[in-house]
Amino acid sequence: KIALSVIIFLTTIYVTSPLEFSVFPTVLLATTLGRLVLNVATTRSILTRGATDGLDAAGGVVRRFGEFVAGDQVLVGIVVFGIIAVIQFVVITKGASRISEVSARFALDGMPGKQMAVDADLNAGLIDQMEARRRRGEIASQADFYGAMDGASKFVRGDAVAGVFITAINIVGGLLLGVTQHGMSLSEAGATFTKLTIGDGLVSQIPALLISLAAGLLVTRSAQKSNLPVEFLQQLLCRPQVL
Repeated sequence: KIALSVIIFLTTIYVTSPLEFSVFPTVLLATTLGRLVLNVATTRSILTRGATDGLDAAGGVVRRFGEFVAGDQVLVGIVVFGIIAVIQFVVITKGASRISEVSARFALDGMPGKQMAVDADLNAGLIDQMEARRRRGEIASQADFYGAMDGASKFVRGDAVAGVFITAINIVGGLLLGVTQHGMSLSEAGATFTKLTIGDGLVSQIPALLISLAAGLLVTRSAQKSNLPVEFLQQLLCRPQVL
């Protein structure tokens, strides 16, 4: 899911129009549901196998993420994960959701005016029937896209909230199971299950962060002749006196 989120993020950078990636709302919903399913699976592995298999309970990827961030300082790992979760929920997800909502509203409000402009060009003989039909279809597709993005962004916010609850369940449930059923000390259970939870949380939050950034980039893009990197360099370097 990390590789897929990177591919989606890079795709949104290189499209020249949001309609070139019109399947994105469906992809957004599918990846969100996929992350939740994987979260449930890794939570089950952590709670059922954490006391016996240790840091290998949820796989090598979760272990490496947990050890890399937390190391020997579990508190540092908790702080880093908390910062990433706050950035994901408060800044990225909330901002992308608001942008999608506003874009959908403006797209729907401007749809009648755009349709009238197409009819005026057709009546004036500036375009033919085929071009008018193509433009009407593009206007309808744009409105449908922003409307779908508005709805799909709600799932992203719900996914961020669910991730925080799953993290709390992993830590609290792991401590209770480790101490009461497996005879582990509180410090041993805390070190094991906290590292596993941090690793699992990062494996889930990093793809969610990239997908949310991709959603924000896509809904803020307007139809241009070039992609985002080219357009950025052209506009940034068009005034050499600034440099």
